[in-house]
Amino acid sequence: MPQFVDFEQICHAVLQRMLAWVLDAVGKEKQKDVSTLQAVRFWLNVFSVSVYGSVAHPDSMRQFFRHTLTEVLTYNPVLKVSDAIQMQKEWSFTRTSSLLTTLYRKLLVAFSAKESISQLQQVLETHEVNWQHVLSCVSTLVVCQAEAEQLFKDLLSHLLLKAFGNYDMENMITAFLIARQAALEGPAVFMPYSEWFKASFGSAGGHHGSSKKALVFLFEFLSELVPFEAAPYLKVHIMYPPFVPTKHRSLLLEYITLAKTRLSDLKVAIEDMGLYEDLSSTDEAVQPQGQALRDVEKALQIFENTRKIPTSVIEASIFRRPYYTSWFLPALLRPRVLPKTPDACMAFIDSLKRADKIPSNLYSSYLQACHAMKEKMLQDESKAEPSLSKEPVEQLKAELAELRTLVVDQTQWEDVPAQIAVISDRLRSVLSDSNDENEAAPSNSPIPVSIPAPRLEPCHRGVVDLLLTSFCQTLIAASSFNPPDRQGPCLSLLVKMMCGHRNLLPALLSRLCQLIYHQGPSLTDAHILGLAAFVIHLSESRALIPGVEASFGISQPVPEKAFSISEYWTCLLICRTEESFAFCMRFCTAAATYAMCKFSSCSHEDFCALIPPGLIKKLQHLVPRLSLEARGVLCEEDKTALTWSSLSCPSLNYRRASLCLWKQALFQELLKEKAFQLSFREWLLMELEVCPEKDILSASERQDFHYWAICQRYLPAPSAAGGCDGDLEKACGVIINALLDSSQRLDVGGCGQSKMSLSPEILCRLQELVLELSCRRKRLSCSAAQRHFLFEILQGRLRDRKHGSALEEQLWRQQELLLHRRILVGLPASALITTCWKGRKTVLDCEDFFHFVNSELKNVCSRGYALSYDITAHFFRGLLNASLDCEEAAEGVNDALTACQTKCPLVLLSAALWWPRLEPVLCSQWKRLFGAPLAEELDRLRGWQSSGTRFLSSGAVFPLSDPPWLLAAFLHSAILQQSPRGRGREALERLGTDAEQLLVSLLFFSLLDLISAKIAPKEGVDFQTSLEWSLEILQCLEERGTSWTLLFHSAEQGSGKYYVLRDAASDCHIRLLPVAFYSLTPRFPRELLRREPTFLLVALDLYIQLLQLFVEGEVLPQSDQDPTERSSCVVQDPLEVISVARRFLMEAIPQCLTQSFGNIQQVRSDVFPFLPVCGSWECCCCCLHSLPGALILHWCCGFDCAKLHASLTCLAWECFLLP
Repeated sequence: MPQFVDFEQICHAVLQRMLAWVLDAVGKEKQKDVSTLQAVRFWLNVFSVSVYGSVAHPDSMRQFFRHTLTEVLTYNPVLKVSDAIQMQKEWSFTRTSSLLTTLYRKLLVAFSAKESISQLQQVLETHEVNWQHVLSCVSTLVVCQAEAEQLFKDLLSHLLLKAFGNYDMENMITAFLIARQAALEGPAVFMPYSEWFKASFGSAGGHHGSSKKALVFLFEFLSELVPFEAAPYLKVHIMYPPFVPTKHRSLLLEYITLAKTRLSDLKVAIEDMGLYEDLSSTDEAVQPQGQALRDVEKALQIFENTRKIPTSVIEASIFRRPYYTSWFLPALLRPRVLPKTPDACMAFIDSLKRADKIPSNLYSSYLQACHAMKEKMLQDESKAEPSLSKEPVEQLKAELAELRTLVVDQTQWEDVPAQIAVISDRLRSVLSDSNDENEAAPSNSPIPVSIPAPRLEPCHRGVVDLLLTSFCQTLIAASSFNPPDRQGPCLSLLVKMMCGHRNLLPALLSRLCQLIYHQGPSLTDAHILGLAAFVIHLSESRALIPGVEASFGISQPVPEKAFSISEYWTCLLICRTEESFAFCMRFCTAAATYAMCKFSSCSHEDFCALIPPGLIKKLQHLVPRLSLEARGVLCEEDKTALTWSSLSCPSLNYRRASLCLWKQALFQELLKEKAFQLSFREWLLMELEVCPEKDILSASERQDFHYWAICQRYLPAPSAAGGCDGDLEKACGVIINALLDSSQRLDVGGCGQSKMSLSPEILCRLQELVLELSCRRKRLSCSAAQRHFLFEILQGRLRDRKHGSALEEQLWRQQELLLHRRILVGLPASALITTCWKGRKTVLDCEDFFHFVNSELKNVCSRGYALSYDITAHFFRGLLNASLDCEEAAEGVNDALTACQTKCPLVLLSAALWWPRLEPVLCSQWKRLFGAPLAEELDRLRGWQSSGTRFLSSGAVFPLSDPPWLLAAFLHSAILQQSPRGRGREALERLGTDAEQLLVSLLFFSLLDLISAKIAPKEGVDFQTSLEWSLEILQCLEERGTSWTLLFHSAEQGSGKYYVLRDAASDCHIRLLPVAFYSLTPRFPRELLRREPTFLLVALDLYIQLLQLFVEGEVLPQSDQDPTERSSCVVQDPLEVISVARRFLMEAIPQCLTQSFGNIQQVRSDVFPFLPVCGSWECCCCCLHSLPGALILHWCCGFDCAKLHASLTCLAWECFLLP
């Protein structure tokens, strides 16, 4: 027995000495000769689990390994905590001796991650440790054990709880060292230090928030660290400080002062921190010049995507002026050869210059330097291209090749995590050596990507292509030996590592955009397969990828929120042409197949969270579209297991491969999940992206597919499955909304069709559904009028709109209404009108159409008083068609047109304008439908047009009848057709003495034409002709002594004989009536000022409206043209118009009647109660001087006007605004 004890002691001593020899060799690895290192590596095989096999009991082996691990962690504990704080960066996994990491990995194989960390915790609590060995062990655990991240988070929470419970500095420093060490390995394996610090101390719920004593303890600890801290950690503490109640704020301020002092000693100024500096990085602080270059790059990306100066730049120009002027602007204004076509950088600089954010002298120097550089370039064409440093890239390439050798040998899979860590370190070296490094933004900062033209630096493209090529090669190598579910974690870890390098993500996503969106159809089978698998693994690592801020071009609105990585793939996979259909089918089939094979062992919930829904929805659109077999009900689910080998090359016959995938039970189960169901609306939007002339289907095949999808798939399907519950109205509503939404979206990278066009084929399907719906309703007796579903849908869109800026809202509404009109014209004409029973007869119900015209359509009338010809003719054709359902067709038409006079005069005014074109259409249709004399009201309209024509051409008497405004509209139309000019005056004089209302109505139409000539020049109305004709009508009215000024008075709204005119006109034309009025003022007869008591009241009211237009900026006209294509028209300077109006009033006031001044009391009391009016023209002139300034204060400042009476009366606003 004693001999056995002696033998045991001898063995123990030998192992101890050998372990000490190994650990000494680790410390002096670079100094040892090759033979010694080989001997050490050979002896490490003692710790290979496979050596023991059945020789030793597993418990004995584990006890031996546990003892050895303890010996390693406690060997030669000479380093102090202060040393660990300063040196721990050098102890990361890739910088630690390979002998030591190999020893750790061999020892840790015997334990689970939880057991390993428990052993580490026990050693820390009971022994004095070697901090280098402890922290390098932490790195090894985090890198090589996937479960270690959460276990270390739990350990850190436990250590903080104990530290604050006992106010124990030992536990506190242990927690901080472990958190920092784990964070050194990158966000792919552990959360950044900045996030851990914020999560632990950034809220009142942290351990430090329980009492003042706990708070003091925290700041004492942080203060003790300061002399040894590196700059990145101090910046984190300053920028993301612990939560401190207001009453204890002094503790925080004392610490910040101390930390800033330390930063100053390190020659790092907190004021020189970048606008977008990544505080999660623990690398050495970047010099201000380098950080400024990164800030410029990031600001340019944001500007290019939003077309606005980034808020951070504006704030820096105000609150961080030293950094902005000393570092940011010099980095932005680096001299270069300026491109002929201004790029994003030039536009950004120009925007800053216009915002007075760049000093003039600095801007001039920049231009001069750029010019000098251009001249130098012309003299010397040699210019160095940016290139990657070959040495780091070759090292990265070699490590990636080494990874491929590990992946194909299952016995070496345990070495994969360590190899991934080495690749990560090589990748970090390559990225830091790049000349133009992209900004490593904080984790919550969206990644900007320009879809039409992704920006990618040549140096970054080389790195990304190397990584993608290596991924594809590794996948192919692994697939040649094993199916995806038996390939191990290599590919997942590789992609996760890439996502951990945040400065790589913008280049990676931009390159994927180039490959998938721009080059997809030209990719080979291997490319498509590799990219599809890569996309699945990116979705697996989605937690590490921030949102993607995708922009779709200069005129495309920026999305309201950033896309998730899953939504990003949907943006890139667009099916428009035969080639893109084939690519999308192959790509989505490969991606879905890979996901189903790779993650077949996952739970259903985990699998659903993993696969991007957009890919499955694309397949639901594509597979039935291209395979007739997929449109039927599957008689029997295919129970055959999904094999990777049969589906990994879909190009062999991608339709057959996709159909095979479609029939899989697992895939069909996936389609039942809400997140993966393709709704009717989504299907329509995908179908509306297709270019019919380049479609993979012929016209007849596409029509069959549309019939199947709409009538057999979505119409009868329940709403829970994305269908319409068999409701035709609901189906029509979905189609209308999809058509409108698709037309509002720009055709990015499309086939050249206008974005305002409506798909004729989908519109045909809508016409058929609307016709079927009307036939159904005819079979049902309807005793009362019902709300027209079509106008409910259209008005609902206008009502539910989320309001943006006033200008944005105005332009959107105008474009939306133009699309509404096109849809209405594209539907059967009778769809505008419904029928109902009234008493015992069928009557036509036009109420909903009238309401829509009065509230909406009138505001897209470029003529101001008439709808466009297409919708006018469509209504009248529909009226005649709908009258077929009436017992007496003529009576139905007569009743509807009579109702028009009071309920929708604009329809009749439109008919008057377009009657020469409209009459033959209606007469032909009436004759075809009824073969009887024209309905009385239609015949009356025809008679008025004939009377007007004869009156102007032959001098015949013009018969007067009610309503005079409609008669005037027909006469005005005849005048426009014949352009009498010289004979116009004579024609006006031949009108009877009781034609005053007709003349006033003629004046109104002429003034609206005058406005239209300015805001809608494409209508062909001549401004000068309209002006002269208006003046002739005005002179004729004055000679007859007819009052016409109430036509302009806003009080006329709602009552009076001219209300119908103002109500029928578009809101834009009514707002611009002051412009028309003051266009006439130079020719106003002076007698008018003395004869008309209300003239001054009207003139002053219109002057106020004119100023209001200027102050509120509402002089943006609407017209019947596409707002994005409207040509610019020459409009008189608004200040000149105001100046002319003011001078006219100043000259007119002394000539007005005395009672006129009493009338303006109404203006004073209603608009500006602070303006004094005593009844004299002198006081009125004084008030007129005050009006402009008063308006500005009243509308813009919102001050108490009564208190400003004294100052307002002395305003000399015209000194700085009016000549």
